[in-house]
Amino acid sequence: MNIMKGHLMAGLLFRCLLCCLLAASLQASAAEEQISLNFVNADVGEVIKAVSQITKRNFLVDPRVKGTINIVSATPIPASLAYDTLLSALRLQGFAAVESNSVTKVMPEADAKLYIPNLSNRGNGDKLVTRVFMLHHESAVQLVPILRPLIAPNNIVVAYPNNNALVVTDYASNLKRIEEIVATLDQAQTAETVVIPVKYASAMDIAQTINHLMLDGSVVAAGSTDASQRFMLASDGRTNSLLLKTESAARIARVKELAARLDIQTSAPGNIHVVYLKNAEATALALTLRSVLSGDTQAAAAPATSLASSATAMPGSMTQTTKNGAAPTGGGMIQADAATNSLIITAPEAIYNNLRAVIEKLDVRRAQVYVEALVVEVTAAKAAEFGVQWQSLNGLNGGGAQLIGGTNFGTTGQNIIGAAASIASVGTGLNIGIANGTTTLPSGLKVINLGMLARALETDANTNILSTPNLLTLDNEEAKIIVGQNVPFITGSYAQTGSTATATPFQTIDRKDVGLTLSIKPQISQNGAIKLQIYQEVSSVDQTTLTNPGGVTTNKRSLASTVMIDDGKIIVLGGLIQDSLSDSRDKVPLLGDIPVLGTLFRYNTRQHSKTNLMIFIRPFVMRDAHAYQGYTQDRYEYLRGEEGNAKMPLGFAVPDVPAPALPPLN
Repeated sequence: MNIMKGHLMAGLLFRCLLCCLLAASLQASAAEEQISLNFVNADVGEVIKAVSQITKRNFLVDPRVKGTINIVSATPIPASLAYDTLLSALRLQGFAAVESNSVTKVMPEADAKLYIPNLSNRGNGDKLVTRVFMLHHESAVQLVPILRPLIAPNNIVVAYPNNNALVVTDYASNLKRIEEIVATLDQAQTAETVVIPVKYASAMDIAQTINHLMLDGSVVAAGSTDASQRFMLASDGRTNSLLLKTESAARIARVKELAARLDIQTSAPGNIHVVYLKNAEATALALTLRSVLSGDTQAAAAPATSLASSATAMPGSMTQTTKNGAAPTGGGMIQADAATNSLIITAPEAIYNNLRAVIEKLDVRRAQVYVEALVVEVTAAKAAEFGVQWQSLNGLNGGGAQLIGGTNFGTTGQNIIGAAASIASVGTGLNIGIANGTTTLPSGLKVINLGMLARALETDANTNILSTPNLLTLDNEEAKIIVGQNVPFITGSYAQTGSTATATPFQTIDRKDVGLTLSIKPQISQNGAIKLQIYQEVSSVDQTTLTNPGGVTTNKRSLASTVMIDDGKIIVLGGLIQDSLSDSRDKVPLLGDIPVLGTLFRYNTRQHSKTNLMIFIRPFVMRDAHAYQGYTQDRYEYLRGEEGNAKMPLGFAVPDVPAPALPPLN
């Protein structure tokens, strides 16, 4: 009893407190200041200034906000509504207000969306608000054209396909309506999948026939924005059944009726079917299917050359026809028609249905692989020579015993003997000599009486070679590119006399490719990685051996490897880092060892060369047309730019000849 009294007293006190708060609220509302807003053709800046004084708000007005405003209130309104009334008036004039850091910015409506401080689910009236709607069932891209007419022209609605979201910036009052529309449209699909079993015919053939019939009859495909027109029909080879998905009961009945009429048993024991392939090669696929039926694995592994030879067999050859068209032990016959890229299959329905399931899985569009190879070679070579040589030939033409002699170091172009015989043979660098006329050799040849030759030379050579061969090939297909020259190599020579006494020389020549060679064979795995079989070769002719009687010498750098690499990544295949240093000294015994003075009896040569050679590779998987179009556009525009850079300048004395130019790719 006491407990009940306590509850009654608590309830009574709560009601009293509620009444007091309600009375205080009514009194405060009654005490709120009432104002009358009457502006006729008033300047927008003056109206904003008046509202600022009433609401105690700070306004920042864009200089582009100009014009007049008309606001008429027949009866006084609370002062708290003055700000909302101003927003509505600004909206009618194409202006908007954005609140940021206790400052209200007034600017043209088209720019206001750029200054909204953050996402907000709050706001009402004519405040600009940005909302993100996450869709769970419908496509955000397809909803954009539906919502666009419902949003102010200067405001935005965009779709983000990655997470199926809509981003909308509009007035808060309108966003409430947009929210209701989005919630109504974003509903789960009610279409169910109907399974139609097929007993006699092939479900894949029936699905293909009905799809052609229904789609040609103006039925929209599964990607249509009209839900009532969505239609998708597929086949399941394992169960030989049709899978139908649509929201139209009439179409379900229509497909079932067509399937029943097509699924009938034929009287012929073996049916002949023609299957047109979309991507695979009929000749190769026929060989594979025959080996599946016969169990002959060697036929499936036959090289491509055997297929090419069978395709070029003479018409009417009974032996060839019997070999290709022989019935496998499995009870069917498969023949390829290369002209139409189709298969002719003669087999019972059960076997044909199994073959059709295999064909559907093999006759798919194969991905392509675009490979960029980078061959980088950086070579730095430094060399230095310095030496002094002496020679005395004065006594060469005198009578009796005479003394001649001197020092002679280096090869032709470096030694003093070669310089005395021909001054033109002196090599590059600084050469200083002392000559005393000429001297006649016993053979009658006159040479320069060169008494002293001082030679100094320093060379510094840097080489940077970058080769970037590119290749595009199908998955599991080998591709090769060669950029270079076809150089002749002498392999033998002999002389033949024939009926004449004079022998006629004869040489045998073998030509070989010298340059850059890239050969690849890619294999794409399911996780996106690429297995690459690569052969890379860079060869060149040694220019110093062009006059060699034994033939020219070629420099060759080659690499053969098999690697695994992810799509779009760069991997180094290999390379060479070589650093060589040589220091040689020619000198006169004893005299060349004397400090300082010994320099006059020595010839020093130093060489330092460093070679860095690296080979990199980067593959890209291209599964559709959009993938390779980007790379084609990039390479095409690059070549157009190079053509523009190579344009010849206008000449005064020669006519202007326009160079051929690539047309725009599009």
